[in-house]
Amino acid sequence: MMEILSCHTSQRHYIANLKCGVSGLNSPSQAYPIVREKGIFWVVLKSTCKPSRYSRMHNLKSKRIVQCWPSKTVCSIKRRKHANTHVLTETNNSYVLSGEEGEIIVTGNGQSIPKVLIPSLPDNENGNKVSPISSCFWEWKPNLNVHYETSGSENVNSPPVLFLPGFGVGSFHYEKQLKDLGHDHRAWALDFLGQGKSLPLQDPTFRSNAGSKSALDGESNAWGFGDETETWAKDLVYSVDLWRDQVRYFIEEVIKEPVYLVGNSLGGFVALYFAASHPELVKGVILLNATPFWGFLPNPARYPRFSRLFPWAGTFPLPSNVRKLVDIVWQKISDPKSIAEILKQVYADHLTNVDDVFSRIIETTQHPAAAASFVSIMFAPQAKLSFKETLARCRIENIPVCLMYGKEDPWVRPVWGLQVKGALPDAPYYEMSPAGHCPHDEVPEVVNYLLRGWIKNVESKGSAVLPLLDDLESAGYSNVSKDLEFSRDGSKKSVRVKFRGNTTFSFREWLNFHFKKRIP
Repeated sequence: MMEILSCHTSQRHYIANLKCGVSGLNSPSQAYPIVREKGIFWVVLKSTCKPSRYSRMHNLKSKRIVQCWPSKTVCSIKRRKHANTHVLTETNNSYVLSGEEGEIIVTGNGQSIPKVLIPSLPDNENGNKVSPISSCFWEWKPNLNVHYETSGSENVNSPPVLFLPGFGVGSFHYEKQLKDLGHDHRAWALDFLGQGKSLPLQDPTFRSNAGSKSALDGESNAWGFGDETETWAKDLVYSVDLWRDQVRYFIEEVIKEPVYLVGNSLGGFVALYFAASHPELVKGVILLNATPFWGFLPNPARYPRFSRLFPWAGTFPLPSNVRKLVDIVWQKISDPKSIAEILKQVYADHLTNVDDVFSRIIETTQHPAAAASFVSIMFAPQAKLSFKETLARCRIENIPVCLMYGKEDPWVRPVWGLQVKGALPDAPYYEMSPAGHCPHDEVPEVVNYLLRGWIKNVESKGSAVLPLLDDLESAGYSNVSKDLEFSRDGSKKSVRVKFRGNTTFSFREWLNFHFKKRIP
């Protein structure tokens, strides 16, 4: 069993008596070894307080100490033969103490998490004016105009930021970013072709005879259900390869310089895929609950023989057997009740106002090209590179990557973000709670704060410390937890953010921190 005998809060020194075993743990007992040697152990936990001094301490033969929860770090464990004992009134979160005897988890509660006040979203009514947003169209190909929104065009000396949306939404999903970041950045948000307002201007097909009709024909005037393809749409398929090329030409022709890419869900996949394909056009990538895969059918360039088993891969016109499926699936998925249910599922905080997002999605589903575009996306082939390959290429090209994940996402759970972190060890990882699949819309104050800080860190080449590491104690840690507080609609809100980074704290960052502390 284990007794907590003493706690000294000046540096959080914990005196623990470990006898013949461990009890009261939050995992199965068989996972913990028997501690064969009795004794008193001194555990020192770093904190913002000044350190205490202890004497007559003997080293515990311990190989390493691994922190289990990303809040504080155990910096030393020592053994003491004699200690004055009294009841512990303050404990810490769980830690894994790993030594020669194995691993022991010490469980606690009542930890005080540091609080950080961050800016609220701009609001014209409170005098903090929002950055104006312009809605524009860019003609990429015949009948394929790309819709995008932009703000902050006057910030000519700031690094440009391009936001890529998730599946089923568009540039409107980033308006909380554009209204805020437009004050100090040039920002764009794109509608992928086949989504949002980037739908074709004409029907990509025509009917040459009185062939079979779909339930979507006739009164609904749906496009894409003819039996012949228009010349301009001969090779059209709404795939990730098309979106990758769309992003490339948009950057080259509209932005005209390398950008920071921010992608949510599907947009995160496209952002990494693009960065791996065109690293010269990317300054960095921010992933917001990025999906680690996209597409069900094999890519013909990668698997030419296998792809022949699937004669149709999202091109126009839609085959007759696919149209029957569309009649059933589209009617269900475009129903307002279904859309409302999906939004309820992916937003962790049900008090978040999603009325505008809901109405914009409904507006898109009413476009005559929406149904066929949806089916083309669903049957489009996979990317030429897998998600794992894009991560490897980004690492080889030294492309800065930042990970921001909502903890309560029911689809892309944090484990996927941690896998990306494993493939890109240098990438800082921020886990937000409560937040779901769309943290940029649910907790935009937090995402905007982290995004600004990370870009500043990259632009300064490390001179500016990463967000949440703006104090000396935190800067030396690989795991930090802080509560970010802000005002919204006249009341205070708080979001807990856990940071996972490298264990190293560069000498340059250390000097920069101390220099800032000395400036009045």
